[in-house]
Amino acid sequence: MKRIIQFFKDSYAELRKVQWPTQEEVASNTKVVLVSVLIFAAIFGIVDFLLLQGIDLIF
Repeated sequence: MKRIIQFFKDSYAELRKVQWPTQEEVASNTKVVLVSVLIFAAIFGIVDFLLLQGIDLIF
């Protein structure tokens, strides 16, 4: 039981050392991720459409 308690104490001590991001940093990074996902989705959608058109043209 002593080892379990020590584990939680050590875990808590390590979590206090963590440099947590600010709310502004989280919001900024979230925007970057969302814009990146939308751009890549559009690119993959266009490529998919073009490949389907090419296959329809061949067959």
